[in-house]
Amino acid sequence: MTDSPKRNYLFISTDGLHADSAWRILREGHEVRYCIENPAEADIGDGFVPKVSDWREFVDWADVIVFDDVLGQGEKAQALRQQGKAVIGGTPYTDRLEDDRSFGQDELKKAGVNILSYREFTEFDSAIEYVKANPRRYVIKPSGEAQNIKRLLFVGMEEDGSDVVRVLEAYKRVWSETIKVFQLQNQVTGVEVAVGGFFNGREFMDPININFEHKKLLPGNVGPATGEMGTSMFWTGPNRLFRETLAKMAPRLAEEGFVGYMDINCIVNGTGIYPLEFTARFGYPTIQIQSDGINMPLADFFYQMATGGPAKFRAKKGFQVGVRLVVPPYPFKDKETFESYSKGAAIVFKRSVKDGVHIHDVKRVNDEWIVTGGAGLALVVSGMGPTMKDAQKQAYGRIQNILIPNMYFRDDIGDRWADDSDRLHTWGYLRET
Repeated sequence: MTDSPKRNYLFISTDGLHADSAWRILREGHEVRYCIENPAEADIGDGFVPKVSDWREFVDWADVIVFDDVLGQGEKAQALRQQGKAVIGGTPYTDRLEDDRSFGQDELKKAGVNILSYREFTEFDSAIEYVKANPRRYVIKPSGEAQNIKRLLFVGMEEDGSDVVRVLEAYKRVWSETIKVFQLQNQVTGVEVAVGGFFNGREFMDPININFEHKKLLPGNVGPATGEMGTSMFWTGPNRLFRETLAKMAPRLAEEGFVGYMDINCIVNGTGIYPLEFTARFGYPTIQIQSDGINMPLADFFYQMATGGPAKFRAKKGFQVGVRLVVPPYPFKDKETFESYSKGAAIVFKRSVKDGVHIHDVKRVNDEWIVTGGAGLALVVSGMGPTMKDAQKQAYGRIQNILIPNMYFRDDIGDRWADDSDRLHTWGYLRET
C-alpha cells in the first residue's frame, strides 16, 4: 500500500506486456484497468488485474495512461498528451527510432553520437554483391516488424563475410516476403552494454540504468537469439557512457515531449562507444527487474514521470539480476507445441513467499497461477544484492521455489560482469561525471 492519493491507472498493451506493472500498482492501492488489443493474448493477466476491452472508454477516467510498446502506439500516446492527459508512451518519432534502424542511426549521428558504418538494402542480391566486393565481418539486421523475429539477426564471424553471404542467400529464398528492409552493419568487438533512462517530457531522470542483456537461449551465450533470457543491471548517476549517447538525444526528446523509458544498446571497447539500437519504451523483462530497484511505489514513480515531476528519484544501491522462466516453444512461435506442452501449465510454489516473482504471460484461476498467451513466457524472477554474486544468489534461490512443467532458464545471468566490469572501468565508461 502507499500513502499517496488514490489514482486511476489505465494500461494499454498490444500483446499483453503490462500485466506485472499493472498488478503491482493495483497492490499499491490504486485503481487499475488493463486493455490488451490482440485477441490472441487477451487473457494474460486475468485474475490479477481488472480488464477492459475498449480502452477509449476509460480515457476520461484515468489519471495516468501507460502504453507498452511501439508499432504505432506513439501516435496514440501523443494524441492523448495533446489532449492534456498524463501519458507514458512514445511519439511517432520515437517509435521510428526503434522500428527503423537506419533512421535511428541517422538521428544518433545528427545528435553528435559516433555510429558504426552501415548500409541499408531493400533486396538481397545487391547486399550479396556488396559483401563480396567489400569483404569483412557484418551483422545482418532486419528493420520494421521483421526485427521482432529475433532469430533473423545474424552476427557474421568470417573475416571475408562468406558466412553472411550464405545467410543472405538463404534469407532470399525463405524470408524475402517478410524482410523488406535490412541493414548490413560493420561488426565490432567489445563489451555489449546498454544505458537507459526514464524521460519526464523535459529531461532524463536521475539515476540512470546500466544493464546487460542476455539474448541467447542457452548458458554460455550460445543457441538461438531470443527476445531476452535475463538481464543484470545497476543504477548510477550520469556517467561517460550516458553523456556520449543518451544525453545527446535529450534535446530532441524534449522537443517531442517524450515520456517513458529510452535505452541504447552499445558495443564499447578501448577506442569508442558504438550504439547498436534503440529501445524507445519499457523493456521486458527490464521494467519488471527495475521495479524492484526503484525505491518508491511504482505508482508514484509513474505519476511523477507522466506529469513532468522532479527529475530525481530514489533507487536502491547495489546490483540486480532478473531471469526469465520460459516454456516451449520459446523463443519460437508454434501454436501446436505451445498447446501440447505449455498452455494451462500450473505454476506451483513450494513455499508461499513470492518476493521477486513477476508475472509475464500468466493468468489466475481459482487462486492458481496458469501459463497462458502463446509465446511461452511465464515468469521473471529477480534478485538484489551489494555485489552481482549476491544478486545472482538471491534470484536463483528464489527460482528453486518454483515448479512449472517443462520450464527452462539460463543459469548464468550476471556471470559476464566479472570480466565486463574490469574492462568498462579501465576504459572509463562508468565514471560518473
